[in-house]
Amino acid sequence: AKAVVPVREQLDSDCVNSIRFLAVDAINKSKSGHPGAPMGQAPIGYVLYAEELKYNPADPQWVNRDRFVLSSGHGCMLQYSLLHLAGYDSVSIEDIKQFRQWGSKTPGHPENFVTAGIEATTGPLGMGISNAVGLAAAEAHLSAVYNKPGLPLVDHYTYAIMGDGCMQEGISHESCSYAGHLGLGKLIAFYDDNGITIDGETRLSFSEDVGKRFQAYGWQVLEVKDGNKDVGAIRSAVKAAKACKDKPTLIRVKTTIGYGSPNKANSHAAHGAPLGADEAKATRESLGWTHGEFEVPPNVYEVFRAHAKEGGARQAEWNKLWAKYQEQEPELAKQFQRVVIENKLPEGWADKLPKLTPADKSKATRLWSQDCLNAIAEVCPELVGGSADLAPSNMTLMKCSGDFLQGSYAGRNFRFGIREFGMGAVSNGLSLHKTGLMPYCATFTIFTDYMRNSIRLAALAKCGTIFVTTHDSIAVGEDGPTHQPIETVPSLRMIPDLVVIRPADGNETSGAYKVAVERSKLESRPTLMALSRQTLPNLPNSSIANVERGAYAVVESADPDIILIGTGSEVSVCMEAAKQLEAKGKAVRVVSMPSWELFRAQPQDYKDKVLPKVVPKLSVEAAVTMGWGEWADGFVGIDVFGASAPGDTCMDKFGFNAPNVVACAERCMAGATGVLSDGSQAKH
Repeated sequence: AKAVVPVREQLDSDCVNSIRFLAVDAINKSKSGHPGAPMGQAPIGYVLYAEELKYNPADPQWVNRDRFVLSSGHGCMLQYSLLHLAGYDSVSIEDIKQFRQWGSKTPGHPENFVTAGIEATTGPLGMGISNAVGLAAAEAHLSAVYNKPGLPLVDHYTYAIMGDGCMQEGISHESCSYAGHLGLGKLIAFYDDNGITIDGETRLSFSEDVGKRFQAYGWQVLEVKDGNKDVGAIRSAVKAAKACKDKPTLIRVKTTIGYGSPNKANSHAAHGAPLGADEAKATRESLGWTHGEFEVPPNVYEVFRAHAKEGGARQAEWNKLWAKYQEQEPELAKQFQRVVIENKLPEGWADKLPKLTPADKSKATRLWSQDCLNAIAEVCPELVGGSADLAPSNMTLMKCSGDFLQGSYAGRNFRFGIREFGMGAVSNGLSLHKTGLMPYCATFTIFTDYMRNSIRLAALAKCGTIFVTTHDSIAVGEDGPTHQPIETVPSLRMIPDLVVIRPADGNETSGAYKVAVERSKLESRPTLMALSRQTLPNLPNSSIANVERGAYAVVESADPDIILIGTGSEVSVCMEAAKQLEAKGKAVRVVSMPSWELFRAQPQDYKDKVLPKVVPKLSVEAAVTMGWGEWADGFVGIDVFGASAPGDTCMDKFGFNAPNVVACAERCMAGATGVLSDGSQAKH
C-alpha cells in the first residue's frame, strides 16, 4: 500500500511536467510567448482536465459540458497543452509546434473562433474572468428555467484561472463584485498568485489583501499554499469549492512563475520571453525530465484520454436524461429544443414588432426600443439582459419577467449596477455559453467608452450581444458635454464586424431590432443601437426592410439636384430642409442611413441608385464629420464639444436646423465640399 503513493505522485508529476514542457518547447520553437504562467499553472490545469472538468473532445459543444476560461490568456500554451493531452482534434502535436504561426490553431492568445475547446477569447486582462461570470450566470438561469425534480438538464460548473494582472484590472472588480452579489455557486476561479508582473514583483504596485477583497464581494476564499507541487491540496480545494452552493469560490494558489527554471523562475524574465535552449535544458535537469522536445510519455496520454472518455460516457448519460425529459416535460422540452439545441427563432417573431405610419404618435426612439424589447420578450424567452443602473432612462426593462437575482435565477432582467465594462463582458459571456441566449445590455451612448473593449471583444469573439444605447447626441441637453456623445458613434463604426444602427423613427427602431436579434441568434454577431432621448416624428417610407438595406430614400426625387443624407434625429431636420429647398425650386432626395455597415454590404447597383455619384450629397449628423467622405461630398456635423442647455437649443445653436442645412446644401450644389458646418459657430 505504501508503494501506491509514490506511484501516484510520480504519475501526477509526469502529467504536470508534460504540460510544462509542451509549453516550454512550443514557445522556444516559435521564439515568442509567455512560458512562466503555464509552468506555474500546470498543476491546476492537470487537476481540471485530468480529473474535474466534464467535457467530451468528440463533441466540444456538448450543451452540459463544464466551461473553462483562461483569463490570463497570455499563458495560452497551458490551454493548448491541455486540449492536446485531452484528445481534442483541434490541437494536434503539429498544432502545438505551430504555436503563434500564420494560420495555426494555436494563436498567441486563446481565440474561441479558431480553436475548438476554447470557450472565450481572452488576452486583455480581467476580460476572461468577467466572461466566466456570464457563463456561470447562463448556467444558473437555464438550470432555473429548465431543471425539474429528478431532471437536472442543465448542471455544470464554470472554472477560470486568473493572474495578478486580472486582479488589478478594474473590470475584474466590477464583474467579481457582481458575481458575489448574485451568489453564483458554480463559479470557481483560481488565482495564480505568483507575485510577478512585467515590471517585476507585484509589491511595486499591488499590496491589497485579495482574499479579503473577495470575501467582501461575497465569495468563499480558499488557499493552496504550494501550488507548484501539492496537487492533493488543489484537489481538496476544488472539492470544498463544490461543497459551497451559494457563493462563488476563489482558490488562491501560491505558485512560482516559470517553476523549475533554475535562472528565470520567480522573475519577470520568465513572463514574456522564451526560456531559450540552454535554460530549457537546465529546467529539464532541474525537474528530472528526461524526455525530448514535444515528447509526451504514453502514460500521461492515458490519464487524460481516460478522463475524456468518461466525459463521453457522461454525455451519453445526459442524452438518456434528455430523452426522459422530453417525455416528462414536453412543453419545456420543445422550448429547449428550439432555443438551445436548434438555436432557431420562433416562427413569426418579427411580426410582433411595431409597424407605424407618419400619422402615428411621435415618440423618442428609446421609447420605441422599449416597445420592441417587450414585444420580442413575450415570444423569445431566450432574450435576457439589462442596464447599468439606467433602466428607467434606457427603457430596457422587460415587463413580462422578474429580476435575475440570487434566489430568482429564472428572471431575465439583469440588474448590472453601475458597471458598464463588466456588464459588457458578462453579457458577452452569456452569448459565449452557446445555448441560444440573446443578451442585451444598455447604457447611455457616451458611456460605451467605459465598456469599449467589451464591445470590441464582442465583435472579435463573435458574441451575439445587443448593445442598446440611448441619449445619443447633443440633444441630451442640460447634462452638458460630459454626457453628450460627439465622437462616440463614428468611433464605434470603426470596429470591424460590429453593426451600428441609429434609427430615425419607430419603424427604423423595429428594423434595428430585427437585424440585431437575427445577428445575435443566427450569426452570433453583435449590434449596437444609438437611440434618441427626444421625440422624433414617424417618417414616410420607413420600414423594417429598408433598415435592413442600411440606407434608403425617405423622400424620393427621380432627378435630384441634391441628396440630403441623415441619420437618427437628423433625418427629420433634413426633411424640413428639403421642403425649404423645394420651395426654392430645387429637387431634393432625402436619404435615411441608419447603418453604414448594412448599406456598405448592399449590391453596388443599389448603392449607386440611392447615392448616385453624379449628384451632390450632403450628410447631416450630430456627431463628428470623420468618415462621411465615403458617402457624401459635404458634411454638416459637430467637431467640437457640446454645451449645457435644453436639447433643442443645443441642436439649433450647433447648426442642426433647417436654415443651416439649406445654406450648406446651396454651397454644396455650388461645388463646395468637405466640412461645411462643424458646430464651431456655437462657440463664438
